Amino acid sequence: IEEPVAFWKEAAEDIDWYKKCDRILDDSRPPFYRWFPDGEINTCFNALDRHVRDGRGDQNALIYDSPVTGTVTSITYRQMLDKVAVFAGALRGIGVGRGDTVIIYMPMIPEAVVAMLACARLGAIHSVVFGGFAANELSLRIDHAKPKVIVSASGAVEGKKTLAYKPLLDKAMELAGHKVEKCVIYQRPFVTAELTAGRDLDWQTLVAEAAAVDCVPVAATDPLYILYTSGTTGMPKGVIRDNGGHAVALHW
Repeated sequence: IEEPVAFWKEAAEDIDWYKKCDRILDDSRPPFYRWFPDGEINTCFNALDRHVRDGRGDQNALIYDSPVTGTVTSITYRQMLDKVAVFAGALRGIGVGRGDTVIIYMPMIPEAVVAMLACARLGAIHSVVFGGFAANELSLRIDHAKPKVIVSASGAVEGKKTLAYKPLLDKAMELAGHKVEKCVIYQRPFVTAELTAGRDLDWQTLVAEAAAVDCVPVAATDPLYILYTSGTTGMPKGVIRDNGGHAVALHW
């Protein structure tokens, strides 16, 4: 609190940078402060690649424990890196690149994390929307974030019920003024989504045909994600978090 610049300069030493920053805080336009304005980084590299590089590849990166489906799965850093690098290649293959926005409308399954990190790997901006949100609420976020691609799943188990996502997604895109180029749908075993020809793509098929890609260096001030408020008191407000400040704060 007393010496924030010195504190966060020291904290930033624990992160891997493509280009270390000479300036820690740009406070020239208060209240619009920018952290690490001249640094270059990749959040996915810091989350996965560097741990594999440093010999932690066989340690668990993610433990998925779902009481509703009775599924328990552990995924190592190396396994997660393989999944993310290939899915990033799949996204790049359908035109997603640095600065593009991708909405992730999924249940809480490992593939949601894969999609988030794959976007970060490419320098794309992800926006996670609560899976199963009503079509109107999803359409508001589509119109605001203007995604090039939406990544979704065929459905989820909520309590004792199965909820199909695709009808909600289709209705949201019908309501939205912004037109999404492609949708990637992860088919789950208990509910199958009907894919719209020319727009919808099957996750498993896309991944089978994709090649792994490396991380894209981005400015520390480039956006990492947009997270929307609930919208209970008005229009949802998109909170933008950048790569550098998020990575340093998260690691610390």
